[in-house]
Amino acid sequence: MAFLRISIVSLTTLWTLLCLAQSSSDTNPVYSPCSDTTVQRSDGFTFAIVFAARTSFFFNSSVQLSPCDKRLSLSSSNSQFAIFRPKVDEISLLTINTTSFSPDSYGGYMVAFAGRKYAARSLPAFVANSTYTVTSFTLVLDFNKGRLQNLYWKRDGCALCSGNSSFVCLNNQDCAIRTSSCKNHGGSVDCSLGIQLAFSGTDKHELVFNSWYEVTNLRQYSLYGLYSNLRNSLTSQYSKFF
Repeated sequence: MAFLRISIVSLTTLWTLLCLAQSSSDTNPVYSPCSDTTVQRSDGFTFAIVFAARTSFFFNSSVQLSPCDKRLSLSSSNSQFAIFRPKVDEISLLTINTTSFSPDSYGGYMVAFAGRKYAARSLPAFVANSTYTVTSFTLVLDFNKGRLQNLYWKRDGCALCSGNSSFVCLNNQDCAIRTSSCKNHGGSVDCSLGIQLAFSGTDKHELVFNSWYEVTNLRQYSLYGLYSNLRNSLTSQYSKFF
């Protein structure tokens, strides 16, 4: 088991950094992705993503279990873990630096998960193999009364890369670049992973989360491009955040 270099940047956080303001309070004391909790708006929420072979997420090759379930033995297999703590109901962009990490070397699939008794996990999502690498994803965390119920990947199709010869449309749902073009395979392209994150459902006070609806309105734009432009505009004193 290994852990990756990650960063979490939300639009609000970027604005806070630019304005030198303090972040909101976080009332959620649970920091382990394999523990249960309930949250309210503006809390931090910890979840994780594990990279491994698709078959590694299934028990007896048939039932998909949470990576927190010891029956999967992911901690002793060829896998990599990344842990995140975004702010609840903010649109965030999670990034995973692949300069020294090749998803195809760890099975090429990823699963997002959190919780133990109330375990929730996404379906395995293809990331990379020796031929293609997908770098852009959208992940929705769905809650009911503040407890995580599900995590699911939203596919936007290949509209954003249509007509771009640098990309290939996989299964009519994912824009992929040739793995040989990535820096971690000797190419010139930064293939770091970008995951747009949003929340749906209700918090523990039954207030409705709005960030997923905001993401649907921003789909025609590149959130990763917006993130990159804002990040580059920050002064060097904030480089430690990235």
